[in-house]
Amino acid sequence: MDHDKLVTVMRRLALEAGAKIMEIYESDSFEVKVKSDASPVTEADEAADALISAGLREAFPGTILITEEQAATHEKRAETFLIVDPLDGTKEFVNRRGDFTVNIAYVENGAPIRGVVYAPARGRMFYTLADGSAVEEAGPFDPDAPGQTSPIRVSDPDNGALMVVASKSHRDQATDDYIGKYAVKDMKSAGSSLKFCLVATGEADLYPRVGRTMEWDTAAGHAVLAGAGGRVVRFDDHQPLVYGKEGFANPFFIAYAPKVELKPA
Repeated sequence: MDHDKLVTVMRRLALEAGAKIMEIYESDSFEVKVKSDASPVTEADEAADALISAGLREAFPGTILITEEQAATHEKRAETFLIVDPLDGTKEFVNRRGDFTVNIAYVENGAPIRGVVYAPARGRMFYTLADGSAVEEAGPFDPDAPGQTSPIRVSDPDNGALMVVASKSHRDQATDDYIGKYAVKDMKSAGSSLKFCLVATGEADLYPRVGRTMEWDTAAGHAVLAGAGGRVVRFDDHQPLVYGKEGFANPFFIAYAPKVELKPA
């Protein structure tokens, strides 16, 4: 894989998809359908998916592509592939809450090593560079010319006063029970893959997820967090979260800055 080309293409497609999503988001109304798993899908998901998948297939025709909105791709098995969630946080989008993201990642040998997370309504974009390090780019965002970027790095946490981020739409008692094992200074909630990015920038120390996610929900944020020095492990045994699993479903997991002293499940 040509990582310079990959970063350039992923960044451009994320921005172009984000512009298409915002066009629909800011319209007077948009259609919301329900998928077979009862989750919502909008015309923004579908338009962004068409744009991103066409761009990736043109740029990297020899690389397997997995995308949330194309069920046929979910039958593929591979350890190295591109994976896309064109609009993560559809509930946030539908409720016009802004915490939704465009996610594009590259998984190699089961590990997400490059990715971009773009939150168009929040004006924040995070991605890995060709060397794997993670940055946040400041707007205004030009698809053809990267703007000013700043390296991002996980926190050096105080285990007696942790900053925890949890899901905005999927918070439950099991999550609260686990968080209760830690000495928490403050809690924040965020939607979509932004939670990984808040750990990556040091705005949070710990993000536990006790709930269903799919690999396309997490791969890009996982790549950004890894590029910032963070880790993502299984909730049950604290082994690294791997990708390319059958059906692309994740177990529960914990994303964190490495100096957080993890508690058992």
